[in-house]
Amino acid sequence: MADSPTVRPIAADDAGEVLTIQRAAFASEALIYGDPDMPPLTQTLEELRAELVENLGCVAVAGHRIVGAVRARLDGDLLLIGRLAIAPDQQGEGLGTLLLAAVEDRGREAGATEAELFTGGLSEANQRLYEREGYHRSEETADGEIFYRKPLA
Repeated sequence: MADSPTVRPIAADDAGEVLTIQRAAFASEALIYGDPDMPPLTQTLEELRAELVENLGCVAVAGHRIVGAVRARLDGDLLLIGRLAIAPDQQGEGLGTLLLAAVEDRGREAGATEAELFTGGLSEANQRLYEREGYHRSEETADGEIFYRKPLA
């Protein structure tokens, strides 16, 4: 990467750029699953903006461009992480690892003792990332979702 990315908290004003990255990143997932109507691709700008009002997520910024994003919210002492999305031209550069670490730190600061996230059973790259970052499979649903958990203490 030309610019070394920095990470900062996500904000409602980031919604447009985050939605663009989300759609670009999840297009490959839609191909894997044969589902162009998956929620990350159908979420509206208004829905995303509302979601970002109170969110513990982060964005990765290279230069003046958001190149990755992750969202998270607290549910008791559990940090629920979702929609990790990296711009396609930036994938494989370590941004997923960088964003996961940053959102975990934000979760710890907010009182979370454990993090949870999920991915689909066909999303092998996601599974490898989560397992490499210390997440352990906690549940597999009948429709193929795999839930992961990681202690944050």
